[in-house]
Amino acid sequence: MRIVLITQDDPFYLPENLEFLLENLPDGTEVVGCVVSKVSPFGKRESFFDKARRTYNIFGARFFLRYGLDYLVSRLPHRRSMRDVLRRYGVNEITISGSLNTPESLDRLQSLSPDLLISIAGNEIFRKPLIELAPKGCLNLHTALLPKYRGLMPSFWVLKNGEKETGVSVFFVDEGIDSGPILVQGRIEIGTMTQRELIKHSKAAGMRAIIKAIAKIRDGDTETLPNEDDKSTYFHFPSRDDVREFRRSGAKFF
Repeated sequence: MRIVLITQDDPFYLPENLEFLLENLPDGTEVVGCVVSKVSPFGKRESFFDKARRTYNIFGARFFLRYGLDYLVSRLPHRRSMRDVLRRYGVNEITISGSLNTPESLDRLQSLSPDLLISIAGNEIFRKPLIELAPKGCLNLHTALLPKYRGLMPSFWVLKNGEKETGVSVFFVDEGIDSGPILVQGRIEIGTMTQRELIKHSKAAGMRAIIKAIAKIRDGDTETLPNEDDKSTYFHFPSRDDVREFRRSGAKFF
């Protein structure tokens, strides 16, 4: 089964998790290409300056300095990048100019004859031609227990709202936002985790869920769980007031 991955150049969590995924692909499957978009950690494509300014204005100086230091450390020569991992496993990086939904991008992806598309931290909404490009569908990883916590930054919102557990959901993409039928789901006890710890933990759990989902599709097991709209909640990008409430709740970023 031929798989194309769609992700972004996140230097913080994705390289080690991508390596785990490629190391543990189910038998009979291969990743024939990977789209690596420019990093967009908060769900919006912006210039580097705009990202930095937005981070500072919303999350404050302490978060900004810690996040900035982590970013600089992630770019040191000895640190693995997404491209390092792809080269190690012989996966071709697919160069896409602009949106994945353009006819040119669709033709580029179609030329790889994928059976399955998998989005991991993809940063744009997929349109119907892209969703239906691969015969076995398009999967997406969301680090929450759908249908709750659709939208952006679920790790922030579950901590702010004092949830005791969260989870990961691998679902078939449809034209909504995190609304497709769920193929694999797993639960995570939050305990005393900080947001950073929760992101790291949920990304690792997400890779295991993706591996399980690939194996199910390979074996013809596509039975899904419902992802009901009437039971859903949706969360946007946090505001400065949301960050203040996050801290007042006792939650921690680091």
